[in-house]
Amino acid sequence: MVSLSLNGIWKMKQTVSSEWIEGKVPGSVFNDLLNAGKIEDPFYRDNEDQAKEIASYDYEYVRDFYVDGELFKQDKIVLCCEGLDTLSEIRINNQKVANTDNMHRTYEFDIKELLKEGMNNIHVILHSPLKFVEQKHKENPLWGVADAIPGYPHLRKAHYMFGWDWGPQIPDSGIWRNISLKGYSCARLEDVYVTQNHTKDKVSLDVRVRHLQWDKANLRIEVRVTSPDGGIVTADAVASGFENHINIDIENPQLWWPNGYGKQPLYKVEAALKKNETILDEKNYNIGLRTLTVRKEKDQWGESFEFNVNGISIFAMGADYIPEDNLLARCNPERTEKLIKDCVEANFNCIRVWGGGIYPEDYFFDFCDKYGLIVWQDLMFACAVYEMNDEFAENIKKEAEDNIRRIRHHACLGLWCGNNEMEWGWVAWDFPKTAKLRTDYIKQFEILLPQVAKETDPNTFYWPASPSSGGGFEDPNNENMGDVHYWDVWHGLKPFTDYRNYYFRFASEFGFQSFPCLKTVESFTLPEDRNIFSYVMEKHQKNGAANGKILYYLSENFKYPKDFDSLLYTSQILQAEAIKYGVEHWRRNRGRCMGAIYWQLNDCWPVASWSSIDSFGRWKALHYFAKKFFAPVLLSACEEGTQVGLYVTNDTLAQVKGKIIWSLRNNRSEIIREGSKEIAVDALNAAICEQLDFSDVLTSKELLRSTYLEYSLIIDNNCISAGTVLFTKAKHFEFIDPEIIVDVGEQADRFIITVQSKTFAKYVELDIKDSDCKFSDNYFDISAGTIKEVEVKKDSLSRNITLDELKEKLTVRSIFNIA
Repeated sequence: MVSLSLNGIWKMKQTVSSEWIEGKVPGSVFNDLLNAGKIEDPFYRDNEDQAKEIASYDYEYVRDFYVDGELFKQDKIVLCCEGLDTLSEIRINNQKVANTDNMHRTYEFDIKELLKEGMNNIHVILHSPLKFVEQKHKENPLWGVADAIPGYPHLRKAHYMFGWDWGPQIPDSGIWRNISLKGYSCARLEDVYVTQNHTKDKVSLDVRVRHLQWDKANLRIEVRVTSPDGGIVTADAVASGFENHINIDIENPQLWWPNGYGKQPLYKVEAALKKNETILDEKNYNIGLRTLTVRKEKDQWGESFEFNVNGISIFAMGADYIPEDNLLARCNPERTEKLIKDCVEANFNCIRVWGGGIYPEDYFFDFCDKYGLIVWQDLMFACAVYEMNDEFAENIKKEAEDNIRRIRHHACLGLWCGNNEMEWGWVAWDFPKTAKLRTDYIKQFEILLPQVAKETDPNTFYWPASPSSGGGFEDPNNENMGDVHYWDVWHGLKPFTDYRNYYFRFASEFGFQSFPCLKTVESFTLPEDRNIFSYVMEKHQKNGAANGKILYYLSENFKYPKDFDSLLYTSQILQAEAIKYGVEHWRRNRGRCMGAIYWQLNDCWPVASWSSIDSFGRWKALHYFAKKFFAPVLLSACEEGTQVGLYVTNDTLAQVKGKIIWSLRNNRSEIIREGSKEIAVDALNAAICEQLDFSDVLTSKELLRSTYLEYSLIIDNNCISAGTVLFTKAKHFEFIDPEIIVDVGEQADRFIITVQSKTFAKYVELDIKDSDCKFSDNYFDISAGTIKEVEVKKDSLSRNITLDELKEKLTVRSIFNIA
């Protein structure tokens, strides 16, 4: 196979304009216009309002390319388009090749007869997606979410680009993934699929190779497997017919495990189609040796729903992932790797790819393989009604085949899921419903797509929707089976403690909003905009009722903040506490509940949202909390009045032994009562280890408002997990000015910040003015007499900073300081 990349610099313009500007491929219209200074930053202030006009035009991209003799002599030359967004017309040397209408597909076109040896020209016209959906919606209204541009279900384009309740309406276009020519002679590989059979001390690989051949040459298929330590095993066979199977045994295999359970060794599998010693075509994959499926078994509560890896049932811990930018051209491997590493640092072992965005880039899955995150992969259908016809069915069938083939070999892949929230929507939501559209849903998600998944990737579990109890509109948000999206905390204004009323088998979506930090707000506002009810701040708040919800929950839990920055901080504390209530409860009930995936991990632009990491990669309080409540060994407290149960959850493969230490203290941190208990908790288990009752001590409202419980788990002289409990709402607790003292020391690769307090300080936040960084801990509680050490690795700082500068720019506050 001979390849010629067409990536790089093209020319682009509006079709009605005469002015060409530089375009970059892969890339996008908005990004090229922005780089050329033709539009303003669409994320700044209310510039989003200009996006619809920009998106209402058609655009075109052109470039010349040289076809040399080696490529031109190939039997077949294919134009491979890995991503065209979305309505394109392709021309080669002024001759039409094809039209495309699906952003999510890979298109291949045989163009040998259109090419000439020497210089050639390619011309891609991108028609306005905005005009298309507006016209289609007029002709045939299909329901979709209210925050999006109407008509988006008619187009196979990332739904979020049309707006969501956390995202802007910026329907970009472009040649957004690689585009190339591929020349073949004699034959080519059509498909390679690897199946694993695990037995004691051995994994047998069945490598199924399909190839297309258009002459009668004798061909061979050679498969090579390289182990993580460099060992090589090979096998080959005569290429006869369309399909061949080659078997390779891996002795003493190194198994792939999710983060927290083991290592992530990867084996390289290379399949080559050869004529004599000439390689005609080849495909390479990195795979992990593991078994991974979803276990569903009847039990005393209903039916389990849990990831099972190498025979071990995993409590899934993570968040829901959305596209990382509204301008996909700005995404890159470095940005994604940082996000995935941030997940691992917060003890994630799972990530759910939400169905309203894109099928992520190959490198996203490479990083999940490398760092050990199980991927729950939605197909790209979300919160919309789709009308089935022959053309649409064929289009989404090809879409599913393309992406399942591309992704299926990854060790991280945990399941395929048909859609986000549409089964639930048909049962519980109010939108126009007809018998035909209801039947279309069943045809699409319970007949067509599962059949494609079964044929294309039979080794991976398919789930019809999220949430679902298994399909057929049978109580899709059932607490006792399948997965659940729970939103009564937040949308329903229920208190945080309401999470404790439910014992979901797998919570795949639940969340709570917050504002981003002041640094992020400053990136898109002027000083006069910095009020949550200003026009610009409300443009960056896409959930219409959300600001009111934040203020409602704030009024229930905290005193009213004294200024704008304090309000941002308090909103993040609210968010972190809300999610902590749910996760800790479900982890205390490990075995009954086996997954807590919160909404949402990241943002696609600077916005108030449910994310734990904002669009600049800055950790909110929630992500620091997640690092603690997703810890493999967790000590958590369940308080009820003056009683507190202390639970240890052990999500490791070994028994843990240690000591729980607790102390009941007044607001000056003076100890009223204290105790300790030796504990042992078996692997993959949760247990109540201590039940405390302070009814004889906390005998008045005054004492309830001035007393707190501090608890910690000590293993091998190290504090593994810790926390505090208030016996009243934080707004009623009698905090005393903690007069927090910080000092900073320096080591070769990090700064060490020591924090001390004169009284009890809650939600202590550290920050560095004019710089971004990642602290080893933040938003922590501290008692008087305790020294807290926090590390800042120098390579996490956004710029070089000296010790003296850090001392000058380091800021600290706690909940006491906000009112």
